[in-house]
Order: sequence, then structure tokens, then C-alpha cells
Amino acid sequence: MQNLFLSALAFSVAADAYGSGAAGWDAAYSKARAVLPKLNQTEKVGIATGVGWEGGPCVGNTYPASSINYPSLCLQDSPLGIRFANPVTAFPAGINAGATWDRSLLYARGVAMGEEAKGLGVHVQLGPVAGPLGKNPNGGRNWEGFSVDPYLSGVAMEETIQGMQDSGVQACAKHCGNEQEHNRDTMSSNIGDRATHELYVWPFMNAVRANVASVMCSYNKLNETWACESDAILNDLMKDELGFPGYIMTDWNAQHTSVNSALAGLDMTMPGSDFNSPPGSIFWGPNLVQAVANGSVPQARLDDMATRILAAWYLLGQDQGYPEVTFSSWNGGKAAADVTGDHATVARTVARDSIVLLKNQEHTLPLRQPKSLAIIGQDAIVNPNGPNACGDRGCNTGTLAMGWGSGTSEFPYLVGPLDAIQVQARKDGTNIIQSTTDNTTAAVSAAASAETAVVFINADSGEGYITVEGNVGDRNNLDPWHNGNELVKSVAAVNSNVIVVVHSVGPIILETILAQPSVKAIVWAGLPGQESGNALVDVLYGSTSPSGKLPYTIAKQFSDYGAGWNSGLDDNFVEDLFIDYRHFDKNGIDPRYEFGYGLSYTTFNYTGLVVSVAATAGPSNGRIVPGGAEEIFESVGTISIGVENTGEVAGAEVAQLYLGLPDSAPSTPPKQLRGFQKLNLQPGEPGTATFELTRRDLSYWEVQTQKWVVPSGTFIVYVGTSSRDIREDGKFTVT
Repeated sequence: MQNLFLSALAFSVAADAYGSGAAGWDAAYSKARAVLPKLNQTEKVGIATGVGWEGGPCVGNTYPASSINYPSLCLQDSPLGIRFANPVTAFPAGINAGATWDRSLLYARGVAMGEEAKGLGVHVQLGPVAGPLGKNPNGGRNWEGFSVDPYLSGVAMEETIQGMQDSGVQACAKHCGNEQEHNRDTMSSNIGDRATHELYVWPFMNAVRANVASVMCSYNKLNETWACESDAILNDLMKDELGFPGYIMTDWNAQHTSVNSALAGLDMTMPGSDFNSPPGSIFWGPNLVQAVANGSVPQARLDDMATRILAAWYLLGQDQGYPEVTFSSWNGGKAAADVTGDHATVARTVARDSIVLLKNQEHTLPLRQPKSLAIIGQDAIVNPNGPNACGDRGCNTGTLAMGWGSGTSEFPYLVGPLDAIQVQARKDGTNIIQSTTDNTTAAVSAAASAETAVVFINADSGEGYITVEGNVGDRNNLDPWHNGNELVKSVAAVNSNVIVVVHSVGPIILETILAQPSVKAIVWAGLPGQESGNALVDVLYGSTSPSGKLPYTIAKQFSDYGAGWNSGLDDNFVEDLFIDYRHFDKNGIDPRYEFGYGLSYTTFNYTGLVVSVAATAGPSNGRIVPGGAEEIFESVGTISIGVENTGEVAGAEVAQLYLGLPDSAPSTPPKQLRGFQKLNLQPGEPGTATFELTRRDLSYWEVQTQKWVVPSGTFIVYVGTSSRDIREDGKFTVT
């Protein structure tokens, strides 16, 4: 019993400490503690317990507490829009938002999603996503997150969360260590402590720093313990080391015990049962009431659960005039009000600015009133049965605008590429010749009759509870789907001016396509959401210069990544720190298109690197604030560089800062992203990109001391337009 009393004391002390973390949490905790004595045991447990699958209008619903006028919380997917409701905006996927490298757009997308969630009465929107981070290039759910780089992902998490929560909805950061779909319910992600901190937890530090209300633990085990029952992850890392003041919920049916999960730091179970009828796996509810009554779970632990959940509710002001839930997930999701507002504009802008121009030989793009265009491939059109014909988008028919699984929403409409191109063609007097199947014979006929051929190909993936064309969530390979390589080859054989448009969840191998001399341009459009065609036309015809940059590396062959989903019982994360561009740099592998790469219709010149950094070597200490030790977030100076638009059209450039740590930091990647800024510049206009650095940006995680440590020695500064196209370099020394 002594250990239980010590645990109860620790929970109480930890909860007291959280009130001083960040603006807003103090008052929220004060309100939560003030009402806690009014709750009986059943109400406290109900606040932490889901009512069961399909037990309420949302995918997750808690029990109300009438004594304090606390409602049944509505928790609803997804990270790109509101699942199972309509009409809502189908925003571009997280991976597209990351490809914009634009803080203001990431924030605006978060604001718009939050407004829609609140308008529908959703209290907790289940996103954004930083796990999977994307170490496996064929991971099924990578597209739900923002980037394989933890720094870019962290900034995207922070901006998105701030936007969502500024709109009044609770955000939920999810789900660390969930890097593949195969065996996700049984496997263990065995991650080294340093890689855990420097890669997989890094974006969650940003999320906690942004005052995220909740965090979701994953289905899999972490280091041989179920993620939702890991004291090391939930208590030691999230609540103690990162000072997370909010609450931790399970992924749906990811709980395995009543007592152990409570003691390990779990605060909410979702959805409260399994998916069976009648429901089973009811670990909390009356079972938690009994566990507290018999002393298996300390009273202080139950009080801590309720306090954390209530504090998040108060933090977002949801106790004052919050809308009622206006839809049901189980009867078609028709909402009582249209909450979409002007969000189509945000969706289109994100989709447009996430487009990455990979190749543009002979200035093939932008198109200039072509006489004729052949539009080829099934991916050019909307699914003839409608964009929502397949539940949770679990098929690959028609143009690809989001992946499949719980991270989806219903399309209010979907503008297909052909739809939008036809509108522009009528203005230009362009003859459109269609072959909107993947039949190579028909494609050849169309391509031979046109001045230019635009071939649409795609590659899909999603969550493992749906299998699409033999892909169990994760992709089986990195080839284009539906014989996309052969489709392009057949067209390139009969047309000397071919443009390839790729809609894809992640990297595909492009070597076959690039081997065709007639392929003059490749446009990477990702998963653009409902405004797909309109955004594409903005770039194809040059009303906007492309400005997206790759949020991952495109390799020459699959094996170059040194990673892929694991078919065994466990994944031992043998890549350690060296994933994506870190792996390519360490091993001297030439990528096809490197991380951060993207062309423009204009050109940019970099000059005048200025390094003004002053830091002292050693470990970071200080009190714990949301995000970690306060000292790691202190500014240590800036690095700046001049960027000028030297071309003839307006454009946006993403200046990128990478740091190489001194040799005193053991086994560290050659360079790591530590800053970026997107500058919108008119022709001839100069600008300045300024990157502010913190101690964390200079640090590595020292396992022996369990501290972030700034190493002594010479840091190398790289600034450029991608991870390989470095325009200026410099150095600074830390002693």
C-alpha cells in the first residue's frame, strides 16, 4: 500500500505544478479544482469514461456531470475535417499543409477547422498528427501528419493547435510511435531513448508548448509495454518531463486493463467499449469506481483525471455558451447548420501552395493558351459514383484527394482536375481531348492528337482496418498505382510534350517516368482536398508560381530509404536517428529529389549570411513548463540571410536553415533542419529571412544525464533552398 500512497502524492504534487505552466492553465485549474468537490465518484469516473461505441452522436462521447452542468463531451475525427458530418470542408491533408512550409497558412487551416468543429458542437477534434512521423516511406497513415522531419512537424503542430484552439475547440495531438498499420494492435515499437526525444517526441514538445488540451496514446506497444499503459511514456515523459497539463486519452479501444492503465497515467478511455454488439472491453465506468473503492487506484489519481479533463474544458472556455452537437455520426451526419463559411478559400490556398514543381524542362510550365491538351488518366476525374462513394474513402477510383481511414471527412464537393482545366480551356480556346481511364491504348490515341499531354497518376494508402487493392493500410511498394508507369510511357512514346501530375500519399519512385525524354514537367500535388482541380489550375497556368517544398525525400529506389514497414512482431527502429534525409546524408546516397526541394517559375538569389549566436555548452535545466525544461526554449540568437527574387514573376521562396552539430555530439546526423521562413517577393524585390534559435535547436539528448545538452565546439550553418541546395554556409562556436 505504501507505493500506492506515494503514487497518489505524486499525482497530487504534479497536478499542483501544472497550474504555473502557461497562461490560461492557472485559471483553468483553479476552476476545475473549485468544482471537483461537487462531483460524486460516479460523475468523476464518467468524465473520464466513454459511453461506448455508437453510444452518442460522436465517435467518442463521455458521461455528463449534472451537478456542475458539465456536458457529454463530443470527440470527433479527423485531422483534415469533421468526419461523418456534412456539409464540412474537406481540407488538404496534413502532408500538404506541411508542404506549404507556411506558418500563416498552417495557422489559418487550424482556425478554419476549429471553427467548423465548434460550430457543430464538437468539443475535441482528434488531430493534429505527429505520429506517424513517417520513418517508413510506405507507412499507411504518413499523409495524416505534416512531415518526416521533427522540426517542420513540430512547427506545423504548434501553428495548427494554436489555430484550432483559438477557435475554441480542444485539439488532440496523436499518436507517438505508431509508424505502421501492419500488426499495429500487437507489435512493439522499440525506440531508443535518444531517437525518442530527438525525432518522435520533438513535435509533441511543440504541441504541449502550444497548450494542446489532449494527447492520444497509440494502439501499439512502446518498448514492450502497451502505449496506453506505459508509466514511462504517460507519467514520466509526458506529464513530468514535458510538463503536460492536459489529459491523455486512448486511441479507440487501445486500453487493456482497468487498474494498470489508471496508475500509468491514462486519463480518459475511448470510446469506453470495443466495437462489438453487445459491447465488451469496458475497463472503466463501474470497474474504475470499484477499483478506487477497494484502493487499487488511489482517490488522488481519479481526482487528477477529472481535474485535467475539466481544466482543458475551462481552458478553451467551453463552459460558456458552447454549441450543442448538431449532427449524428450514425445517420448520415447531416448537420443542422452550414459551418463551412469561406473556408473553401483557405482549402484552395493550402492546396495551391503545397504543390511542388519537381521538373520543368524547357519552361513547359506555365501553360500559355495551348491549342490542344490531352487529359489522360482516371486520376483526372472525380469518382463517377461520387467522391464519397466509398466509406472512409476506402477505394482508389477517380482523382485522389485524401487517403483512407479515420483521418478523412466527407467531401461537400470535389473539383476534379479535368473539371477545372475545362473551365480554363474554354477561356483560352483550347481543345481538350480526354482519355480518363488508365487504358494505355486509349491514352495513346488521345495523346497523339494533342499538342501537350497531361497524364494523371496516383498512389494511395490509409488505415489498416480497410484493405484497398491488396494494400492493408501501408503501401506494398512505392510504385504508382494502376500501372501509372506504363501509362506515362505509352503517352511519352507518341507525344513530345508530356506533363505528369502526381496525387500521392507520399513518395513514389519516378525513375521510369524520368527516363522518358518526352516528360518535360512533373507536378507533385499530394492530397489537395476538395479544391484539388482549382488549386492545380492556379499553378499549371501560372496565376500563382509554385512554392511548395517536399516534406520528405523522393529516392531513386525503395531500398535507398533503409526503412519500410516491418512484417515481424516488433519494430526495433534500427534506423535510430537516421531517417529520411538524415539517412541519405549519413550514407552518401543521392536522392532523386531531396527533402525541402521545389522549383518555382522565378529565381532567387541568397546573399549576406549573418550569424549572431551566443550560447554556453552544457545541459539545460530550469523549472518544468509545458513543453519541457524552461531553459531549452530560451533564445540564443539569430541567423539571417538576404533573399532576392531575381526572376520576372512574383514568387514565394522557403529559405531553410540546417545545423551541423560539433564532433563532441556523438553519432549525430550531418545536418538537421532548425529554421525556415517563407518570403513572398515581387520581381527584383529583396527580403530577409531571419531564423531565431533556441537552446533546444542546438542540443542533443544525452541519455546518461537525461538532459538536453548543448555540445561544445564548432557548429556549421547551412542556409539554402533545400537540404542539398545550400546557398550560403557559416559557423559559430560554443564553449
